[in-house]
Amino acid sequence: MRVQIQDYFTVFYDRMPDLVNGLYEHVILTVLAITLGCLIAIPLGIVLTRISVGWVRSLTFNVTNVFQTIPSLALLAMLAPLLGFGMKAAIVALFLYSLMPILKNTYAGFDAIDPDIIQSAKGMGLHSFQRLIQIEFPLAIPYIMSGLRLTTVYIVSWAVLAGLIGGGGLGEIILAALSLNNKPLVIASSIMAMILALVADFCLGKVVELFSKRSQPKTQQI
Repeated sequence: MRVQIQDYFTVFYDRMPDLVNGLYEHVILTVLAITLGCLIAIPLGIVLTRISVGWVRSLTFNVTNVFQTIPSLALLAMLAPLLGFGMKAAIVALFLYSLMPILKNTYAGFDAIDPDIIQSAKGMGLHSFQRLIQIEFPLAIPYIMSGLRLTTVYIVSWAVLAGLIGGGGLGEIILAALSLNNKPLVIASSIMAMILALVADFCLGKVVELFSKRSQPKTQQI
């Protein structure tokens, strides 16, 4: 069937329910993977700044870095037989990919805090938990958000491959359209994925700027 130019525009109207559903699933995959990554990587990064044993930090970073080096398709192929084809395996794979950037930036953020600020906080009578919540975390949050921004863009991109194991998202639509040689639908679903990545990057970029501005007055006060 010959494709007309207008088909590349009308496909958005004709297949809008499918595209919206795929976009929704794509967002769910991304949010769940990032949330799990934050729940593990942020506390782990904080703990690593408290550990003086160098080999423990090296081992932790090396283990999380392994997941970054494994090709995404290979990781999905390994997890699918273990966890079953579908969204569960896709979320676990994306979660593993999210660990390293968030962990690295969290560690860098807390490690970059001036020791004099910590000593001043101790002099004010703040115990360790109060220093963490009131002083250290606000100063480290720009670093954490930068890692979260980078990770989110990566996960949005990698989530397209979740369609290969039936994980849902826009990737399934792209693969189905490719198998049917439906070029307009391939282009439309790819554009949706690109827009999602750009919107996520822009919004999180603004959040990073906001937290960066808020952290500066706190530094000056201490």
